[in-house]
Amino acid sequence: RFIPKRMVPFSFPLSKCALWDPVPMGDIIGAHVTYYRNPKLSLVEKTLRLAYRHAKQNEKKSFSCFLLGTLAVDEDGEGITLTIDRFDPGREV
Repeated sequence: RFIPKRMVPFSFPLSKCALWDPVPMGDIIGAHVTYYRNPKLSLVEKTLRLAYRHAKQNEKKSFSCFLLGTLAVDEDGEGITLTIDRFDPGREV
């Protein structure tokens, strides 16, 4: 199985008593959102138009902003849908 280099194993803080055996058991698995699910992206047109208008009015070549939305598991449990429905231009300060 492919495990990207940027992924690191889980680690917990040291404690005086352990509730489980900390020795790893079994194969390494990835814990990435796309590992077991099929992702879908849904973007509201109004949100895209607001972001586009803001980018055109900005004098800088690059700027920061936020696209906000919701993440939901599909009814069949096989996929996830990210619905982006809000635009926040953020603040310069």
